[in-house]
Amino acid sequence: MKKLLLLALFCVNVSAADLMICNGEYALCAASGSTPTGKKIMVKGQAFAEGMAICPVLTGRSIANPALMNNSCDAPPGKVWSLFSTVSEAPQAPSWAVAPLVQRTFTLSKTDGMSNLWSFICNKQTKKTNGVQLASCYGPINESPLTNGHVKMGSTIITDAPAGVLNPVGGNF
Repeated sequence: MKKLLLLALFCVNVSAADLMICNGEYALCAASGSTPTGKKIMVKGQAFAEGMAICPVLTGRSIANPALMNNSCDAPPGKVWSLFSTVSEAPQAPSWAVAPLVQRTFTLSKTDGMSNLWSFICNKQTKKTNGVQLASCYGPINESPLTNGHVKMGSTIITDAPAGVLNPVGGNF
């Protein structure tokens, strides 16, 4: 139910032309956090600190931002897109066992950042971990999935990552 509410809120803020449904493999980073790489990543002409997250690769229907994916769900060989999904459970670190996705909120601050990995490319890892295909995904830190601009300090962030995870993947929905 929470996922449906989040999806409904998301659709209110983004026009239908800005969404694309993909079917196939995708990385779901909803319960992951990211580690800064020390590099910058450009999103629609704006520079952000880049973060890298390890995310499970799932198969099925997912929701994408076509503007960040050249209007195509097709990823190059050995890669996969990090996309949004309405699944209610997924493999999660550190064991990569399947567990329920539990939403929480936190306030963005100088010490508590967030990551946006929606519709960014990932490198599939060569071997599975505990039977789960994982991907190394790269995306911006403190960038809004709704506006592609910088998220203001004090904003409320929604994530499925547990408390204590560095730069949890989420958004200012």
